Amino acid sequence: MPTIFKTGPYRFFFYSGDKYEPPHIHVEHDDKKAKFWLNPVRLCKSIGFNRQELNHLQKLIDESENQILRSWDEYFND
Repeated sequence: MPTIFKTGPYRFFFYSGDKYEPPHIHVEHDDKKAKFWLNPVRLCKSIGFNRQELNHLQKLIDESENQILRSWDEYFND
């Protein structure tokens, strides 16, 4: 499970089994979890995050989308 980056209390990561799905990123904080599709960034599912947090997370992912996609390609296509 490679961590792509952390910011504040949030960890952004992939699962090693994600290779055969379209590019996406998982986010967790304590017992809260979310999954966002990339290109374009949009919420797939969430457990525990409120709407304000999800909006904040989407903004962070939007700002880091190129980095996340590069990390996805490096991890899954090497």
